[in-house]
Amino acid sequence: MMITRTRLRALTATVATTAAAAAALTLTSTSAQAAEAPQAAPAAKASTVTTAAQGDKGNAGNLDGWIKEALAIMKAKGIPGTYEGLHRNIMRESSGNPNAQNGWDVNAQKGTPSKGLLQVIQPTFDAYHVDGTAHSLTDPVANITAAANYAADRYGSIDNVNSAY
Repeated sequence: MMITRTRLRALTATVATTAAAAAALTLTSTSAQAAEAPQAAPAAKASTVTTAAQGDKGNAGNLDGWIKEALAIMKAKGIPGTYEGLHRNIMRESSGNPNAQNGWDVNAQKGTPSKGLLQVIQPTFDAYHVDGTAHSLTDPVANITAAANYAADRYGSIDNVNSAY
């Protein structure tokens, strides 16, 4: 299902509390991940991070649970995407670490580093935030749904993204 810009704007207007203009979503490249790897938390630690919203829903608080919760929200909001598309992009961008942060690219140099599972910058998160998720860029479910919302607007679906975008 393709979301048109008009529909997305209407959706964003009704679901987002901010109306910041979207900056380009900058995702960490594979080489950036390698450079950041020593600073990143081990994957085992990332899988134990939970949020209040996830705890309320009985989510396991791991990557699988975050993706499944995001997919349920995306389905309810008409945002296309599959488990496979989300997982593939998350593993490329953050290796599943919800606290991953890009400290070296042009956005970081300008003071707006990419963060979270899908390496979203704050202005993009603010513009594409999905109601029903936390207002925190590094909240795993909020990060996934905002990035998928952005990808739907720009590429038709997160499933169509096969590299940094």
